Amino acid sequence: MLLLLYHEGPSTRGIFRRSANAKTCKELKEKLNSGDDVQVDGESVFVAAAVITDFLRNIPDSVLSSDMHGLWMEAVDTENRAHKIEAIKSLVNQLPEANLILLRHLFGVLHHIEQNSGVNQMNAFNLALCIAPNMLWLPSPTGPEEESRSTKKVAMLVQFLIENSAEIFGGDIASLFQRPDKKKSKNSEDSLGKLMALCLPGMFEIF
Repeated sequence: MLLLLYHEGPSTRGIFRRSANAKTCKELKEKLNSGDDVQVDGESVFVAAAVITDFLRNIPDSVLSSDMHGLWMEAVDTENRAHKIEAIKSLVNQLPEANLILLRHLFGVLHHIEQNSGVNQMNAFNLALCIAPNMLWLPSPTGPEEESRSTKKVAMLVQFLIENSAEIFGGDIASLFQRPDKKKSKNSEDSLGKLMALCLPGMFEIF
């Protein structure tokens, strides 16, 4: 699904914003939960976006770790860009390996989509509005004012992560998403394979 979004998302208007067919999403999630091999070639890119968003929303304690919520908010408030990047990189490296690899691929996709926002109309701000509510939340219930402040700051954090993904997550992100039939695709296959091995066993059952 990440490969599908990487290659088709940049040319798809309203990706992550437009809704997908609910029945098709449910059927795809059921296939994923069954443990069977699932072929996503030919699948709607909107369905892929919706299923991945739903997956993120149902990760216990959030993919960015709700226990680190206060630290993320402090990093967002850092005014100096270079210091902010270093603070965020430090927090990213404190996450479990599965989370880190998932985030590196996810923000690689989002940055790639944002780079073509003239076509898809989804710049980093718009993407963050769609994705941020599924990335990080408060560790315990609070009042509406605190939740509103948190929502705005998390959106700012996600926008910053999209815009600076290469500096924060490092490496040649484009190499993660090369088509299998292209030369030098082994790194892509190895990286995605590791992502699946770390993230998938049992985790799709959180849907």
